[in-house]
Amino acid sequence: MDPMGRFGRWAMTVTLRLAQNPEADALLSRSPLAALIGMLLDQQVPMEKAFAGPRVLLDRMGGDDLDAHRIAGYDPEAFTAFFTEKPAIHRYPGSMATRVQHLCQHLDEHYGGDASAVWQDAGSGAELLRRLVELPGFGQQKAQIFLALLGKQFGVRPTGWREAAGPYGEQHSHRSVADITGPESLVRVRAFKQEAKQAAKQEAAERQAAKRAQSAKS
Repeated sequence: MDPMGRFGRWAMTVTLRLAQNPEADALLSRSPLAALIGMLLDQQVPMEKAFAGPRVLLDRMGGDDLDAHRIAGYDPEAFTAFFTEKPAIHRYPGSMATRVQHLCQHLDEHYGGDASAVWQDAGSGAELLRRLVELPGFGQQKAQIFLALLGKQFGVRPTGWREAAGPYGEQHSHRSVADITGPESLVRVRAFKQEAKQAAKQEAAERQAAKRAQSAKS
């Protein structure tokens, strides 16, 4: 086994605190695929539920770890059943099951089913960001957040990783899951997100008011 751990030649041994559940966090900490799936699920549900999802999926599928090749070839209807079983893994279990399966099919086709291969030989932060953006279910923002998580908590730090991660790569920030190391930082990240959401609403309201004012003049 790689002495630096399954997260690759840069990686440090760490314990994540994203699911706020010991068993779920232990899986995220040792399984690159679980971490990727947790990041994929992190939308429209509380962060803890999203990152607990891989552990629930593993418990329902059985085995020692999640396997991209196994998931990629699973019967879609049977795989979706793992997500829809009560309690459902996600608010939108059907669509998220499809996204997870597409992610694993991509990993199986392009990286031999090894999730850590996405970042193990990335020559730069820009290259790593490109690879993450290419993953099904990952857009620019999600890719930057995961890149920041790799850099800040796993020591996966190719040249230029902070720049590639954008604002999520900033030191001492509390913007995303990349900055959560326990309950206190979780509260601070939640507060930041709430403030950002309120600011976005205010900006949208101001734009709408400006449009109405312009229309009234014409």
